[in-house]
Amino acid sequence: MAVTDITASTFNESVNRDGIVILDFWAPWCGPCKSFAPVFEDAADEHEDIFFGKINTEAEQELAQHFAIRSIPTLMVLRDNIMVFNQAGAMTAGQFAKLISAVRDLDMNEVRRDIESREA
Repeated sequence: MAVTDITASTFNESVNRDGIVILDFWAPWCGPCKSFAPVFEDAADEHEDIFFGKINTEAEQELAQHFAIRSIPTLMVLRDNIMVFNQAGAMTAGQFAKLISAVRDLDMNEVRRDIESREA
């Protein structure tokens, strides 16, 4: 699957889906963002069942502010509309592959029970 550029007007329709959604908050002037971009794009080509979205924090400052993005690149991963990962910093291809594998292996029923127990 190709990488999708996400804007404020397309954000909800892009991320409100079952399965895995991986978001890359980046900026054109950011060196680590530029070095991570090919890793992100290669993963998108390899994992066609995952939605990969990029959010340009310069163009989409409202989204960056809403999600309190302080450093870029920042990766957010959602699975079944639940945020399961949120971390700043570029990753190597190997690190990113391990993250994707870990997210695939999550027991989402256990994740939901954990959330419910913290909210109770």
